[in-house]
Amino acid sequence: MELKPAQEIHFELGRSIVGQCGSLISRVLYIKNGIKTNFLILDAGMTELIRPALYQAFHKIENISSNSTLPLKKYDVVGPICESSDCFGKSVELPQTERGDLIAIRSAGAYGEVMSNRYNLRDPVVSVF
Repeated sequence: MELKPAQEIHFELGRSIVGQCGSLISRVLYIKNGIKTNFLILDAGMTELIRPALYQAFHKIENISSNSTLPLKKYDVVGPICESSDCFGKSVELPQTERGDLIAIRSAGAYGEVMSNRYNLRDPVVSVF
C-alpha cells in the first residue's frame, strides 16, 4: 500500500488487544431440536452482547463443560428474548450439548460490557475479573 502525501496510518492497539480478552459465559436453558435446525437457548442474549445482533459480528462459541469427544452437532445459538436478532451464531458446530452446560462466547471484551443494556427489564451484565 502506498501512502499519499500527508496521509497517516493510525492503529488502535488497545482495542485490538482488549477486544480479545473478555468472554461471555452463559448457561444453556433449553435445547430445541427441530427437523432442520437445532437451537441452544442461553440465559444470555443480545442484552449482554449486542454486537452479533447489530452488525453480525463473529464470536467463537465453545461448550466449556461438555466432553469434547462427543459427536459434533450444529446449533443456532440464541438468547431467550424471542426476537429474530437475538442470535449469537448460526450452524455452530459444538459437541452434543445438554441443558445446564456452560457456553463461552469469546472475544466479547472492549465493547461487550459497555454496550450491554436492560432491554425487556433484564438484569445488568455482571463482570468478573
